[in-house]
Amino acid sequence: MDKPLIVSHPNIMMGKPVVTGTRITVELILEKLAAGETIDQILAAHPRLSREAIFAALAFARNALRADVIYPLAEDAA
Repeated sequence: MDKPLIVSHPNIMMGKPVVTGTRITVELILEKLAAGETIDQILAAHPRLSREAIFAALAFARNALRADVIYPLAEDAA
C-alpha cells in the first residue's frame, strides 16, 4: 500500500493536514494558490514538496468540502 501524501497527527501543526514528512499544511498550499502563486513558484519555495503532493492537497480539500455541511457566506452589507 502506498504511503498517503496528506496526513494529520495531533503533534504536528496542531493536527492540521500536512504533506507527509513535512510541516507544510494543506491550508498553506491553498493560500499560496489563492494568492496567485503558481505550482512552480510553490515548488521552488518549498523544495521538499512535489507536484503530486500539491495535487493531493487539492484533492484533500475537495473531499473535505464535499461533506454535507452548509457553509454560510457573509452577506454584503451594501
